[in-house]
Amino acid sequence: MKKVLLIVFFVTTASFAQKNINNYKYVIVPIKFDFVKEKNKYLTSSLTKFLFNKYGFTAFLDEEELPDELANNRCLALTGTVKDNSNMFTTKSIIELRDCHNNVVYTSQVGKSKEKEYKKAYHEAIRNAFKSVQGLGYKYIPKAEETTIVTATPVKVVEVPTTAIIKNGPVEIVEKEDKLNVLYAQSIPNGFQLVNMKPVVVFVVLKTSVKNVFILKNKNGILYQNGTSWFAEYYENDSKITKEYQVKF
Repeated sequence: MKKVLLIVFFVTTASFAQKNINNYKYVIVPIKFDFVKEKNKYLTSSLTKFLFNKYGFTAFLDEEELPDELANNRCLALTGTVKDNSNMFTTKSIIELRDCHNNVVYTSQVGKSKEKEYKKAYHEAIRNAFKSVQGLGYKYIPKAEETTIVTATPVKVVEVPTTAIIKNGPVEIVEKEDKLNVLYAQSIPNGFQLVNMKPVVVFVVLKTSVKNVFILKNKNGILYQNGTSWFAEYYENDSKITKEYQVKF
């Protein structure tokens, strides 16, 4: 009786994991894994990206240019990493998928290799670990809440207080909401993605050599701190936009 219960639990868990994975459109692969000292050492990251694509995912290395919708919302993607669990005699690799909140969504079976040469060993172990990823039969299925439904319901338009300052040049628009937007910083390579409460990625910011100043990725501007507030400053259609936020790092 106990064996039957264990089997049912395993099948239910696997189905649940697959359903979650199918709701993600992209996979982002780190250019450097924790178990190697250099970027793409032994081509481990390139191989991992290749295998994700081979089994139906749309994968990118984290240093590649991303599609606009993904650059603006990193929660559309899972992060696909390789974990090393090797010992003196056997190379062991595990494929792990995490969401934008760093929650583990999927962990593969252990892929093993007895090869002595590092590159061959890692490649064989990673390929063997991907056999269980292949078994998922991944196919992208958008989440139900992402579907847009158009109705004839009247929409109430609320005017946001905006100050327009006309100078000798472009119009500068400074927006300050009565209730400041709060953004939450999630660490990514070379910076952070700033998400709101929905959660939707509002900005992707990259580190600079100046304290409390970040580059706004895919926007012509910066994010900087002034007092207790953070200001996103960028240009749109020759107009300078400044928006004030509270950012929780």
